[in-house]
Amino acid sequence: MLLSVGTVTLLFGWCIRKVLTTPDEVDKVHAVNLHTPDMDQPE
Repeated sequence: MLLSVGTVTLLFGWCIRKVLTTPDEVDKVHAVNLHTPDMDQPE
């Protein structure tokens, strides 16, 4: 179990480092702006 937790932690750290050190990568990472049909209905 320790190996599994360590591997996932290292992978997460590598992903964060990759996003922060790659130029313009932070601008590409964003939340998806979902639009559902109920958003058009008046409240």
